[in-house]
Amino acid sequence: MTIEIKAPSFPESVTDGTIATWYKKPGEACLRDELIADIETDKVVIEINAPAQGALAYILKPEGETVISDELIAHFEAGEIAESPPPAVGINELEAEASIGNAELIISPAAKKMMAENKVESDEVTGTGKAGRVTKEDVQAVIEQRKTIPAEAVKDTPSAPTAIAEAEFSGDRTKRRVPMTRLRARVAERLLNATQTTAMLTTFNEVNMQPVMELRAKYKAQFEKTHNGTRLGFMSFFVRAATEALKRFPAVNASIDEQDIVYHGYYDIGVAVSSDRGLVVPVLRDTDSMSLASIESKIREFGGKAADGKLSIDDMTGGTFTITNGGVFGSLMSTPILNPPQTGILGMHKIQDRPMAVNGEVKILPMMNLALSYDHRLIDGKEAVQFLVAIKEMIEDPARILLEL
Repeated sequence: MTIEIKAPSFPESVTDGTIATWYKKPGEACLRDELIADIETDKVVIEINAPAQGALAYILKPEGETVISDELIAHFEAGEIAESPPPAVGINELEAEASIGNAELIISPAAKKMMAENKVESDEVTGTGKAGRVTKEDVQAVIEQRKTIPAEAVKDTPSAPTAIAEAEFSGDRTKRRVPMTRLRARVAERLLNATQTTAMLTTFNEVNMQPVMELRAKYKAQFEKTHNGTRLGFMSFFVRAATEALKRFPAVNASIDEQDIVYHGYYDIGVAVSSDRGLVVPVLRDTDSMSLASIESKIREFGGKAADGKLSIDDMTGGTFTITNGGVFGSLMSTPILNPPQTGILGMHKIQDRPMAVNGEVKILPMMNLALSYDHRLIDGKEAVQFLVAIKEMIEDPARILLEL
């Protein structure tokens, strides 16, 4: 029986996708629900699984082709199919399945990307995941092992991609051209659009983190024990503080739709997360009803999904406000760029001890710079400053968050 394989139905925020990888070739046997292809959109990588036991009859959309919602990409022949012979030795490391001796190696998409970026050959890695699947941790183990190899040995035995690069260029001034991923291209497009189509302005303030740090130190162990291993971080305090501030200044939680202002009666806050594929912004829904523990747990879940390339389109669709934390990378100050159609984004930064004047005395306090970028077409400077001051006051006196003061 022949079955049509179509691209999934993309939401309105995603117009199309690109066939990133075909894991099966025409005639190659596969089991029901086995991964056969990846479609990369500007937000996530969507996995296409086999609809039944059988094999691909033929592929209509090869790798690199653009597809739209529900477009036919392949035909699948269901039924008992004889196992195909293993691939030949020397298969490219970008293939999702490889042959090592007589054993089949299954590589997760995240591990496959890491292998390509670090020039790890399929015969160098051993899968420890379910059913022998190669995980990111397996690839990382190979990378760490390489660090113990003398530099001379690495230089004397270049990998195939390195040898090709050396053959293509002469001298020391080399360059390499690679296509942008759809995610990187989309991020670049949106950032450029934000700077060109909004009246973006940034206001700054600084916050004393000592009260939150003391509270966190006092209850950290008890919090983790009570909430099943969920750790108490700083982000949950800022999410709750931002939510309370958004209630007071609805314009910061609004968006512009042509000539209309759309005020949102809910609080969906995006949290910027760094991943191997680039910056992604999963969204915490209804943060006004979330506890500190649920916020921390959800952020941790998003971080794991981002690392494994498992974030769904629904995870990143929508959002009325965004928080980004450059401090985890050591940033002391930045001007975050808006995430349209949102009209505000809060930037957190590194906590650093600084001498501060307190009641006529100089004290060393752990200070953090805060930045609020906003769309001046909708938000006046007074509102933006008061919004940021409200967050500062709640972080410096965390009881205000609980009491909604």
